[in-house]
Amino acid sequence: MPNGTVLAFDFGAKRIGVATGESQLGSAHPLTVIHAEANDQRMAAIGRLIAEWQPVLLVVGLPVHVDGTPHEMTKLAMKFGERLQKRFELPVSYADERLTSLDAEARLREAGRNSRSAKPLLDAVAAQLILQTWFESPSHVIPAEFSS
Repeated sequence: MPNGTVLAFDFGAKRIGVATGESQLGSAHPLTVIHAEANDQRMAAIGRLIAEWQPVLLVVGLPVHVDGTPHEMTKLAMKFGERLQKRFELPVSYADERLTSLDAEARLREAGRNSRSAKPLLDAVAAQLILQTWFESPSHVIPAEFSS
């Protein structure tokens, strides 16, 4: 695992949650949510974050069915990761994001947020959980069934 700042993304069709963490500390924190559907706007916002945070690695949440099999959003998240790698010339890794949105919702509820006040933070907290999962994962390899 490279030493330095890592940015993680919870990819969605309407929003992208972003989190940051330091690989040496292995601790993730929610950062922001990108509210843009157009790819150019998304990439411009991500470019600003990369310029500010100077990450050594990007992590993309990989959505899969509960049983671990890929679905349509899995392919879109992989494509998003490939775009990030080509555009910003940074290594991209993937982390299982099963149930992170539900976990993020529960954590925000425990912190006293109702569903309305939690909504703007939800995707960033989901990205935090994705990054934390990645930090705690013993291997950062993309399963073969996802690489096609």
